[in-house]
Amino acid sequence: MNLEGLNEGALAKGLGVIGTGDFTHPTWFKELKEKLVEAEAGLFALASLRSSPVRYTLTAEVASFLGMKRVHHVIHAPGFEQAAQLNDVFSKWGNLAADGRPMFGNTSSAAVVEACMSVDKNILVYGAHAFTPWFGCLGNNGGYDSIEECYEDQAKHIFAFESGMSADPSMAWRMSKLDKYTLLSNSDAHSNHPWRLGRECNAFELSESVSYQSLYAAIKTRKGLAFTVEVDPNYGKYHYDGHRNCGFSCAPEETKRLAGRCPKCHRPLTVGVESRVQQLADRPVGAKPPGAVPFRKLLPLHELLASAFGSNLYSNKVAEEGDKLVAAFGSELAVLLDAPREKLLPVTHEKIVSAILLNREGQLRVTPGFDGEYGVLQLPEELKLGEPRKRAPSPAKPQAQKSLSDF
Repeated sequence: MNLEGLNEGALAKGLGVIGTGDFTHPTWFKELKEKLVEAEAGLFALASLRSSPVRYTLTAEVASFLGMKRVHHVIHAPGFEQAAQLNDVFSKWGNLAADGRPMFGNTSSAAVVEACMSVDKNILVYGAHAFTPWFGCLGNNGGYDSIEECYEDQAKHIFAFESGMSADPSMAWRMSKLDKYTLLSNSDAHSNHPWRLGRECNAFELSESVSYQSLYAAIKTRKGLAFTVEVDPNYGKYHYDGHRNCGFSCAPEETKRLAGRCPKCHRPLTVGVESRVQQLADRPVGAKPPGAVPFRKLLPLHELLASAFGSNLYSNKVAEEGDKLVAAFGSELAVLLDAPREKLLPVTHEKIVSAILLNREGQLRVTPGFDGEYGVLQLPEELKLGEPRKRAPSPAKPQAQKSLSDF
């Protein structure tokens, strides 16, 4: 999980711009400054790989604590100077070397935004995984029922939020008070593996050259933000209510019947995103506000392959099949979003082709995740394989072409 690994992972996934993560950490920030050079205004490239099309934007996530009100915030900085100034402010609030995501006690969400704006009004800050029960600005345990309540007088500087893996835009569309905010989908900076990196991302179609400012403007106005890529929200770790230690989960209706208590240990259930959305919604399921940015619902390719082969994500079998598909079509997102059936069939098994197409149509079933446990893909039995058949050698990797999935 370093800049070189992220570059390699982004190329395989089909990402053109990725966040560095953790610019608040002194050691990582030092490495960022040593290895990155500005390629376009506010976007950076690896000095050792200048020919790579991958660009980096300086990002961090911080946690603010004010009593029981705890919120995670995503921050994008337009340059090293602004990031350094922000680190100087934050270093007075907590130990930045202790964690990649620093925690600031006795600090409000508004104070985080005010600090960012005092450095540069072009710093982008918004709530991370907004609906998750722990540390979401709208989560069940976060203490806030609106973005305005969370960010107080600094809410005027907030124009976006991150939906998180356990929610998708259609769920947020049920809340009219969120209509004015842009919904973003990002992946946490945990891994450069293709089933983690870019599993949720944002697709831009810009009329001007790519830069920090053009991306900032597209997010603020929604002009140029073409769509977001979302996993099925059931795949997220907090979609349903439940109690991980007891292996129990349930839908919101069952939680109400149980009065919020686990039937096995009788302790309070962790209330998930589906329940929280129902609490806050003032629109029915299926509502879509005008001007809403569309989304595509996709599970990562390796999830499909692991389920088809009956193996884990790290198996050689899954890696080899994934590498073959990426080599044939240039990137994983090209496979998932664009590759037609007739071109997939010569490369992989017809059952895998069917799984890819069902995934593209949002037709795969996922057992909901709960209380920190991922949801589980339930691939139809007729699409599962024994030992994969032998296939002809993979075709040469085509010349990279820019598309919406590059961003």
